[in-house]
Parts: sequence; structure tokens; C-alpha cells
Amino acid sequence: MTASPTLTRPGPPSPAGPGTAGRPAVRARRARLPVVLTGAGLAVAAVLALPLVFLLIEAHGAGSATVSHLIFRRLTADLLWNTVRLTVVVTAACAVIGTAAAWCVERTNLPGRRVWAVLVVVPLAIPDFVVSFGWASLWTWVHGFAGAVVVMTLAVYPLVYLPVAASLRAADPGQEEVARSLGVGRVRTFLRITLGQARGAVLGGCLLVALVLLAEYGAFEILGYQTFTTEIFTEFSVSFSVPAACALSLVLVVLSLLVLAGEGMLRGNGRVSRSGPLAVRQMPPHRLGRATLPVLGGFTALTVLALGVPVGSSIYWMVARTSHAILGVSLTGAALHTALYAAAAGALDTVAALPIALLAIRHAGRLRYLLERSTYLVLAVPGVVTAFALSYFSERYGSGFLYQTAPLLVICYAIMFFPLALVGVKASLARAPASLDEIARSLGSHRLAVLWRVTLRLAGPGLVAAFCLVFLSVVTELTATLLLIPTGVQTLATQFWAYEQNLAYGQAAPFALVMIAVAAVPSYVLGRFFDRTSHP
Repeated sequence: MTASPTLTRPGPPSPAGPGTAGRPAVRARRARLPVVLTGAGLAVAAVLALPLVFLLIEAHGAGSATVSHLIFRRLTADLLWNTVRLTVVVTAACAVIGTAAAWCVERTNLPGRRVWAVLVVVPLAIPDFVVSFGWASLWTWVHGFAGAVVVMTLAVYPLVYLPVAASLRAADPGQEEVARSLGVGRVRTFLRITLGQARGAVLGGCLLVALVLLAEYGAFEILGYQTFTTEIFTEFSVSFSVPAACALSLVLVVLSLLVLAGEGMLRGNGRVSRSGPLAVRQMPPHRLGRATLPVLGGFTALTVLALGVPVGSSIYWMVARTSHAILGVSLTGAALHTALYAAAAGALDTVAALPIALLAIRHAGRLRYLLERSTYLVLAVPGVVTAFALSYFSERYGSGFLYQTAPLLVICYAIMFFPLALVGVKASLARAPASLDEIARSLGSHRLAVLWRVTLRLAGPGLVAAFCLVFLSVVTELTATLLLIPTGVQTLATQFWAYEQNLAYGQAAPFALVMIAVAAVPSYVLGRFFDRTSHP
């Protein structure tokens, strides 16, 4: 059958020129914005790729035979075993603790739910190496694999709790009600429906836990547990064996990429869903009954172990010191430098994440998707490698330009924690309706004016959350800071580390407490952001 001629009749000429339909003209007009954003995104991705480029250059310079010899040796096998078994055990423990705590807080009649919701998140503000210091300085048994499992589980389980709690608040209770009405028991409903809805959040939290463990240095150094990161730092800064360090870094990068790929395959189609966009309805809380006291005991124990031990240990050592004074560095000066570096890196990352986030949310496409995903590769690179990569390019191609200066350290922070900022910026832009941008454009507003007056204002809370996430990470960062800190300058982390390594616990304790206090504010803001984004 032949189509009717009226279906193919050309439309009236458009302002773009004769013979051009109005719709193609609109497409041509909108194509200009992605070109600018793509250019900015490519520039950001190129900077983020510097650590990987550094590893490839060093590996090529050392030769494939040398790199193969350094990789396929007994030390690498031992490090792989230590790293993998610790990552698996701690990630599993965090998944259980974080999910159980989130379910109790969000879905039960737990007494003091609001208080517990704050207390279980506060450990996120305590640096991992401060948690290790708190335990290892009081008890000698907290060393090796067992100590690393205990300490790291208590330090990073909030990374699972936060997204799971937000997912449970946003989930549709109707699915659980249907399952229960069909005779499905409570346990099967929880395993199949509740956990099924929260699967993406659980896996996302586990991904963050695994990547944190792979990149951690200070906590494992204090606990005497050897992993890839501790050995890489030793090879770089003590043995000065760059080929060996780069070979181990390549193995760690491959391991991290396997973690990223595994999380993507396991995530599947699990998602939070509701019966309607405005159906913000909550299921009546489950009654704990006889389990109330055991659950309260579990929350109390978790708070004491994760929060009470590191804070109490720091207070104990600060009070216990007698004739020792805080010498060498001003506590106020170290706190000021820490806050300034963290604020600069947070602002830089938040701005740099905007073009990539806009491409991912407003201009979907395969190229832009690959561009966005490529920026997450930096999560697979330890901070020590990023620091040495910037030092290498500064010395090799810049004649030492910016070496051991504050700008280079801030750039290093921005590279390391860019994916964290991108997550927050994407989440905020996804909640800003694109239709409002189109309305503003139809009223004659310029693109930059629309971006400033409409898009960024609607995305403001998410941008603040992205800034706070980078700020918190910089405050607690250690390895890259030790390598790139400007001469004569100290941060809270580096000065704490110097005192702790000299067993001057009384002098290290005040720096630990101030770090916790500084990091507590962005941790609170992040908690509020997760609470806000859980409601559609």
C-alpha cells in the first residue's frame, strides 16, 4: 500500500533557510550547547587521565620484561591475597551492618530512631587512620588481619548505611503489602522485596567500601597490615623504586576495575520505585516486640565501638600527657590550611563536574556516556600514584612548575575526589526539571543566564552536598598530602601522622579531635542531603 501524499507534504520554510523544516532548525540550535560541554568534559577527562598516563609511560620505559618480572613474583601474590580477602570480608560485614541498621532505623519502631540515625552516621567524619590510632594505641591485639577487619568495618559501614536508608525511605511500600497479602512470610518478603528494591543502594555502598579499602594507606600502616597501597607507598617514598611501584599500581588498577565491572553486572535492574510520582506513603513501622532490647543493645555497642573508642582514646591521650606540649606546628594553623585546601578542592571539583553532569543528564548519548564513565577510572588509582604523576609531569614538562605548592596539592585533591563530586552534581541536576530551562530560553534568556538563574539554583542543595563530600575527603586524606605538602606547611592529617609515628600520642590526640570536629559539619550536611533526595 502506498502512503498518502499528504503525509509527506513539506512544511513551511523555517527561519534557518528555504527548504529547511522548523524541527531540524531547533536541533541545529540545540547542538551548539553539547559541543561546548563536550569540549569542557574532554578537558576535564584529560586531566583525570594523567595518573593512568603516568603509569603507562613508566611501564613502557621499564620494559615489558621488567614489568612482568615485578608483577609475577611472590610479593605480588601475597599482597593480592591480603588485599582481596580483607576487601571481601570487610565489604560483606559493612553490607550486613549497614543494611540492618538502615532497616531498623527506617522500618521499625526502634526507640530514639532520630538519635540513632545521627549516631550511626557520625563515624563517617572520623578518618580511618584516626580510628586505627584509637584502637591500636589502647590494645596490642588490634594488629594484622583481625585488627584491620574490625577497624575498617567500624570506619566505613556508614557508606552502606546512607544510601540504603535513603532507598528504604523512597521505596514503594505497596509491593511489600501485596507480597504479605499473598501469604508470603516476613523473612521472604524482606529478602525478595525489601532487599530487591534496595539492591542498587546496597551494591553502590559496597562499591564505595571496596574502593576505599583498596586505596587506604594510613590505617593499614598503623595496624601493620601489608596491602598494595602500603607497599606502593614504600616503593615510591622509601625504596625509590618507581618501576616496582608502577607495576604494583597497575595490578591495583586492574583489581579496582574488576570491582567496578562486578558491581555493574550485579546491579542489574534493581531500583527504587513507587506507584506514582506523588505517592509519598510510608508503611507502618514493624514492631520489634521482644527484639527491642537486643536491637537497642546492638546499636549501643555499634556506637561505642565505632564512635566512642576513637574519640575516647584521643581524649584519654590528650588528658594523660603530662609534661609534653604541642610543639612544632600550631593547631590553629594546621586546621586553617586543612580547611583552605579542602574548600579549594571542593569548589574546583564542583565546577569541573558541571559540564560532564549536564552531558550525562540533559544530552544522553554513547560518546557522552563513555566520557562520564571514564572519569570514574581515577577511583582505581591510589592517591600516592596521583601525587607522583603530578610531580612527574611538573618536573618533566614544566621544569618544576608548581612543584610542592598549594595549587598542585589542590589539583591532586581535585583529581582524586572528582567522581565523588560528580555523583552529587548528577543527583542534583536530575531533580532540576529541564522544562524550566526551555521555558526560560523561550522567554529570550541567554544560555548562561538560564544556567545561572534556573539550573544552578534548582540544583543548589546537591552542589553543596558535592562540595561537602569532597571537603570531607580532603580533610581525611593522608598519602598524597604527605608527598605534595608545601615546604614548611602542615595539615591536621600530616601533623597527626608525624606525632603518631613518633609515638607521641598525647600530641597527636588534639589534631585527631580537631579533624573529627572539622569533618563533622560536612558529614551532617551529607546526611541531610541523603534524607532530602530520598523523597520524590
